[in-house]
Amino acid sequence: AGGRLHVMSSAVDSGSYFDRSADQGERGGHGAGLAVRDTAGGRVLVFSGQWVVAHLSQADALLHPIQFARHSPITFDLSQIERMDTSGAWLVHRTRLAAEAAGASVTLQGAQRAFLTLIQAVAERDKRAAPNADHPHFLVAVLVRAGHALEDAWKTTVEAIGFLGLLLETFGRCLINPRRFRLTSTVYHMEQAGFNAVPIVSLMSFLIGAVLAFQGATQLRKFGGEVFTVNLVGISFLREVGILLTAIMVAGRSGSAFTAQIGSMKLREEIDAMRTLGLNPMEVLVVPRVLALIIMMPILGFIAAIMGLGGGMMVLWLTTGMSPWAYIERVYAAVNLWSFWVGMIKAPVFGLLIGLIGCFEGLKVEGSAESVGQRTTQSVVEGIFIVIVADAFFSIMFEIIGV
Repeated sequence: AGGRLHVMSSAVDSGSYFDRSADQGERGGHGAGLAVRDTAGGRVLVFSGQWVVAHLSQADALLHPIQFARHSPITFDLSQIERMDTSGAWLVHRTRLAAEAAGASVTLQGAQRAFLTLIQAVAERDKRAAPNADHPHFLVAVLVRAGHALEDAWKTTVEAIGFLGLLLETFGRCLINPRRFRLTSTVYHMEQAGFNAVPIVSLMSFLIGAVLAFQGATQLRKFGGEVFTVNLVGISFLREVGILLTAIMVAGRSGSAFTAQIGSMKLREEIDAMRTLGLNPMEVLVVPRVLALIIMMPILGFIAAIMGLGGGMMVLWLTTGMSPWAYIERVYAAVNLWSFWVGMIKAPVFGLLIGLIGCFEGLKVEGSAESVGQRTTQSVVEGIFIVIVADAFFSIMFEIIGV
């Protein structure tokens, strides 16, 4: 940049002080300058000139040959610096790290408050591991990571329970004062999360029912019990597979959509704007979505069960010659009414859990598009996990009461 740079130092012995104790440098004009002095109180590095990105390579060349002695005090005199930006602050910080790694104690003095703040900000952002840091054993690192995951899971569980309480409170207010309830928004989300999901839920259930019937008939044929494939498909789809498959599809389709929608609104500060206008985000955003899933999940679960039975009927008709009427009669004989109601009882609970998790994760989005992606992924994982846990709980409960 036209300025002359100086480091008035001679050959350096490794790990020792410079031999010269006189002033070994001078200010670098319009560029960056560095002077190294050895005094009775230790070594002093006098930074001067302009430590900015325009002189980055030259400033780095000034610092590169300097070596530090162990257990020696080092003073960085920053009083003569005219200008400093992030690159210059980084060089100062890097040099301090190198001195401390060599065992020297470093003191910064004479810096302007703005320069010192910049150096501290760079130091806080530096996530690099210490040069001599001992890496933990692999098993220790795994246990630490598992511990952090369990801690995060516990915190999320406690927050989700609190969110459920807030949701129930808001439901109660809407019941007491129906004018607060948003019917148009609820119907809209019933269409988006429910009716628009019918094609994919129907197709997946039909195919799963066909596969289950084909595999069941193949295995039962060995024992001459192909006719019991109807029992297998009918009971499994009405009690378990139909509603569980529907819940997983809805969690991946609608739960993630809820998280992305609410997260994007929070990112654009639309939720803060709602509060400013006196609107309750729980009433406007959360209650309609959760209620829509509670209403639509039994309908989707019923459609999934019927389509699964249809897939099984088609396979048995093509592979064993069982007529559709014989299949329907066998289903009527093998399946009791409680097998149907078990799935229907689960459905609204699954809808509540999926909607709760989707909205909860959406409201936890913070500050960036990356956060939206992370929370959306978290929503799908948590939604599927909680649905499977709830299904296992229902299975145990119904087994205990003999249903």
